[in-house]
Amino acid sequence: MTTGEYKRHKGLTKQNLRDNMTNVELALNTIAEVATTEIARQRKTQGMTESRQAARAGGQIAKNTRDDLERQLGRTIISSKRASEHIKPIENDEQETLPEY
Repeated sequence: MTTGEYKRHKGLTKQNLRDNMTNVELALNTIAEVATTEIARQRKTQGMTESRQAARAGGQIAKNTRDDLERQLGRTIISSKRASEHIKPIENDEQETLPEY
């Protein structure tokens, strides 16, 4: 998915996509970024064309990881949930006070 497609999948408009990813989605994103960086360093990329090739290779590594995990789980790991749907807000029913010393 492109970034725009992913944002539409999650129903986001102005919100930050990364702030609305699950832990697994964040981990895959990190794998893609780290793999791309290491490939670019190894190849000593110069210019947009070589950088694009490194990014595609890093993305392919993350895709392979995702495919393997989904095969093991038997379900997709890409969620349409937003952060507000999977992170509980802190309840503030009782004011907590600190002991005085």
